[in-house]
Amino acid sequence: MLGIPVPLTQDVLGPDTKEKCAALQPGQVVLVENLRFRLAEELRELGVPVGLYPCDVSRPGEVREMTAAFLRDFDTLDVLVCNAGIARQELFTDITQADWREMLGVNLDGVFHCCQAALPHMIHRKQGKIITLSSMWGQVGASCEVAYSAAKAGVIGLTRALAKELGPSGITVNCVAPGVIDTEMNRQLSQETKAALAEETPLERLGTPEDVAQAIWFLASPAGDFFTGQVLSPNGGYLI
Repeated sequence: MLGIPVPLTQDVLGPDTKEKCAALQPGQVVLVENLRFRLAEELRELGVPVGLYPCDVSRPGEVREMTAAFLRDFDTLDVLVCNAGIARQELFTDITQADWREMLGVNLDGVFHCCQAALPHMIHRKQGKIITLSSMWGQVGASCEVAYSAAKAGVIGLTRALAKELGPSGITVNCVAPGVIDTEMNRQLSQETKAALAEETPLERLGTPEDVAQAIWFLASPAGDFFTGQVLSPNGGYLI
């Protein structure tokens, strides 16, 4: 059984993702951790079993319930992708305690909660893959995104430390740290800002959800078996 990453776009499934889904063998599963019913329907039409388990990853009880429900339905969890995230731009002096806790609660605590919920099962089986999602701003920091940058830097630190701890148990832990990706999270950016960001990128375009999904897919696949504690950054050369 394999949980594959699915890029969430306005077109829902791109052709490359459809090809991957169609190639799944019986018993392989896509886990969708948020309510995207149209996405689930497209996957089911391809004959892929899908589980929908909405939860607030900042709440450990809900994460434990989600994991237990998934294991009741599908028995085995091979790949955990910690992809939940929020972003906000604001001056450091304007960040409230509530803003700070919300940002770290989803972006960093959420990874902690999901890993803790999944690991007893993976450790018992002596196998598994964990893939976390950070950001290039977790690597270098971003002005007016201090809370976001701090949380994403924490994800990288957690990934590297956990990889060392879990290696003897046959579990790999890696991180994908995307650059500027054209997603709903960046919808508030003006077309002028997006054009400027694309111009600053050596490949002269913004990333797509499929670019990120390819990196996750690589780490989740057998090709990524000897990678652990690594940070892959699909950013088009924006950060070198």
